Amino acid sequence: MSVRYGNACDIVVFGGTGDLAMRKLLPALFYLHRDRHLHPDTRILSLARARHDTADYRKLVRRHVSQHVAKADFDETSWASFAERLDFMTLNVSQRIEFAGLAKRLGDHPGRVRVFYLATLPDLFAPAALHLESAGLVNAEARIVLEKPLGDSLKTANQINDRISSVFDESRVFRIDHFLGKEAVQNLLALRFGNALFEPLWRNGHIDHVQISVLETVGVENRGAYYDHAGAMRDMVQNHLLQLLCLVAMEAPVHFEPEAVRNEKLKILEALRPITGMDVQDQTVRGQYSKGKRAGEALPAYYFEKSVDHDSNTETYVALKAEIDNWRWAGVPFYLRTGKSLAQRKSEIIIQFKSVPHRLFPGNTPAGNRLVIRLQPDESISLSLMAKSPGRGMALQEVDLDLHFDEAFKRRRWDAYERLLLDVIQGDATLFMRRDEIEAAWRWVDPIISGWHEVYRSPKRYAAGSWGPEAADSLLERAGHVWFDER
Repeated sequence: MSVRYGNACDIVVFGGTGDLAMRKLLPALFYLHRDRHLHPDTRILSLARARHDTADYRKLVRRHVSQHVAKADFDETSWASFAERLDFMTLNVSQRIEFAGLAKRLGDHPGRVRVFYLATLPDLFAPAALHLESAGLVNAEARIVLEKPLGDSLKTANQINDRISSVFDESRVFRIDHFLGKEAVQNLLALRFGNALFEPLWRNGHIDHVQISVLETVGVENRGAYYDHAGAMRDMVQNHLLQLLCLVAMEAPVHFEPEAVRNEKLKILEALRPITGMDVQDQTVRGQYSKGKRAGEALPAYYFEKSVDHDSNTETYVALKAEIDNWRWAGVPFYLRTGKSLAQRKSEIIIQFKSVPHRLFPGNTPAGNRLVIRLQPDESISLSLMAKSPGRGMALQEVDLDLHFDEAFKRRRWDAYERLLLDVIQGDATLFMRRDEIEAAWRWVDPIISGWHEVYRSPKRYAAGSWGPEAADSLLERAGHVWFDER
């Protein structure tokens, strides 16, 4: 295997014993190490308030990494060399004095890339950045990675960004959205801009509507304390769903480079028609799951989940109709939805093309002409077309042309965090959110949240294990559309 690594790097993970680090970050780093994408001198230093020595921490990481990488990919030789990179240090982020010890542990290495990954609560983003600066750890090669959510409103997001930008230049701030690292999401760009077949049709003259869904079967699990404050709008719509909408709707950048791509995404966010006043009631649906069943198993109501207020009005489901006021998309509704404790886990983008202008063949012709980009659980692209059914006459039926990445590409697909971590190390911000994108998204989301509160609308109840509140179906039915679900 050829060597593909760049410069030596220090990867410092704040929250190194947390769920994100154990399930995603460290397994991704293991793969990058195993496949020789990390320089031999690259170090990984995990920080947390827990008291471990390095040997115990390595045992903890081994247990989790072996569970979260494919069994065939985990071997003792790779693990042993990866473990040598791992170090651990007990550190309380809120204590500035402890960062002097971090500086001593990292040592003085001019020109060495340093990646500070904040897998922590957003409240700790600004203190961590300020303390890193006070310890002399921020230089021209230092980069900071921020997990979502970034604030809970435009005001609080700006407060965090202001404090971060006082330490790190915008070019060295990487606001991560792991959805943008998924293979199918990047294939969406390839599909649009790399094929003459689709680009001429990718506009209001040919597309009837777009559906973007991120649905989960799990409830809030152990995230109740966070989720009861955030809700589905802040947790998913403001970041994941709006970023997917941008990639569907953006114009082709002049060059495929970070600022050009992010400029085009920003234009879409700024072109979103505001949803305010009575439009909040007409164009949005918020729901909350009550008790229900799935495959005979009883599922609890949201207000019985751990660390959730029993009188909570927090939404666990959002559906809304978005419109983009520009030449390409005027008149095309974009339906977004996300929710927890639903009937099926799936994340997908559906492009529904318009029907043929004249129905030539007899009978009830199905819609067809639908492009489905599946992000999870299995990444695939499917194009639904109309074809003649075998036999006498010209009866039509819907058939699918499928591309399953597992079958088409006979090699392991990268996890989103592998790609994004390597991009940070290499300084490529193409798949990360810029500050003005965050601000534009909050400017659109804030009035919707305010509208919900002003009219005191309680969330619509839906049974756990169902497809969500009936009002979400009505949102589409008013325009003659339906959600494309396997019911």
